Amino acid sequence: MKLTFVGAAHEVTGSCHFLQVAGKNILVDCGMEQGPDLYENPGLPISATDVDYVFLTHAHIDHSGMLPKLAKDGFKGQIFTTYATADLCNIMLRDSAHIQEFEAEWRNRKGRRAGKPEYEPVYEMQDALNAIELLVPCQYGERITICEGIQIRFTDVGHLLGSASIEVWATEDGVTKKIVFSGDIGNLDQPIIKDPAYTESADYIVMESTYGNRLHTQEKPDYLGDFTRILKETFDKGGEMLLFLPLLWAELRNSSILYVRSKKRNY
Repeated sequence: MKLTFVGAAHEVTGSCHFLQVAGKNILVDCGMEQGPDLYENPGLPISATDVDYVFLTHAHIDHSGMLPKLAKDGFKGQIFTTYATADLCNIMLRDSAHIQEFEAEWRNRKGRRAGKPEYEPVYEMQDALNAIELLVPCQYGERITICEGIQIRFTDVGHLLGSASIEVWATEDGVTKKIVFSGDIGNLDQPIIKDPAYTESADYIVMESTYGNRLHTQEKPDYLGDFTRILKETFDKGGEMLLFLPLLWAELRNSSILYVRSKKRNY
């Protein structure tokens, strides 16, 4: 077994871990860097065509956003994830591709006037659609045999809809070791999202630690009360609501945004 940290080891975004085990090349997440490029990630040490599987913890673009680029570069394997993550990726990867294409069009429109060379998007809509076709939805809690020597199980970690830690059982030379990839771990008592479930045992754990030095001891907001009050105040003024879907209150900063018009009604 060999594990290489391709992304998010020196900074928060761009999560990608390269696991070589049981004769297979596996990526755990394939995320896009967002915000300042604080550290230049080394890139995959192998061709995308040599990647056998991707195990995806959740749909946020910093964990899933380079899957279309992987497909563009020739990856044709399976992407194992939860049902909700597959549904969200169907929205978010297409949305990301649209943003890539729109940015390229905008930059090239300006660049032509300045005599600059054509800017190519990281990937296009067809690349996103190709990646979506490779998604394999899985149930929480089910131990799944991927191939000889590799089994996985998804455990709900309460980060957003469909988010999971991934338990990987790998058998080589008759010896089985368990490595757990935590994904991003959520907090307790959130609306819509379940509390994180516990993983009972592991030989190795790869854990996110973005907020590992913070204590979440402050009084929790009244999400439902605040949301209801905002709705009522808006409708009383004759206004319209712009709802963030499908994640609503959960981790909005990394989600795709769908604007939905809503008519006045009682709540």
